[in-house]
Formats: sequence, structure tokens, C-alpha cells
Amino acid sequence: MHSTDKGIWEAIENDPFIPQVKKDDVLVDKPSSEWTEADSKKEKIDWIAKNIITSALSCDEFFRVSQCTSAKEMWDILEITHEGTNDVKRARKHVLIQEYELFRMQKGETICDVQKRFSHIVNQLMSLGNNFD
Repeated sequence: MHSTDKGIWEAIENDPFIPQVKKDDVLVDKPSSEWTEADSKKEKIDWIAKNIITSALSCDEFFRVSQCTSAKEMWDILEITHEGTNDVKRARKHVLIQEYELFRMQKGETICDVQKRFSHIVNQLMSLGNNFD
């Protein structure tokens, strides 16, 4: 995402940009007729981010997020779907750490199979934030 535009990742991490104006010490959405060129450009970033996300999805994944109104909402749904909530991640991490600590070659397993299984455990742990020296 950074290779396209830094603002795109910001739109995914935060909510989309909505031009606002201060009226009576309160921020209200600015009517689109009053938007500057910069406002319009920033507002379009969320549309670009949504397009990038949807173009990378399978049909099933697309239908999961097709009703979302922002790139952030799409990303949050996909993140929970594929990574789970923080509690799920924590539980998964504990299971993987236990597998890592108790890792042994199984009877009849080839060296290649052992290496694949070990790499799979380490890669999953690294994706959950565990780093190994």
C-alpha cells in the first residue's frame, strides 16, 4: 500500500477523510459544494483504498466486505476474519509456542517434512509478533 500512496494506508488504518468546517465552535461536515481541490483529493483516497482491497479479493471475500462504507471497515472485517480477535491471536500464539517448545521429529518423518513443519510453526509465530534470533 505504501508504494501507491502513503495516504491510502492512513485511510485504511483510520477512518476516511471527511472535509469539515467549524461552525459555532463545533466541527460539521463541509458541504461538497464548498470543498477545495485538496479536500476532493483527500476524500478520493478512501475510494482508491477500497478499490485496491476489493481487486485483491476472491468472490467470497468480496461479498464479505461489499457492504462496507470505508476501507477501514473492510480491513477490520478481513483482519478479524483471517487473524481473529486479540484473544484468538493470544490463544493461537500460546498453542504455537507450546508446539515450538515440544517440537520433535516424528517416527517415519523425513528431514524435509520436519523442516517444513518447523518452518510453518516459526512463520506463524513470526506473523503473530514472535521473533527468533
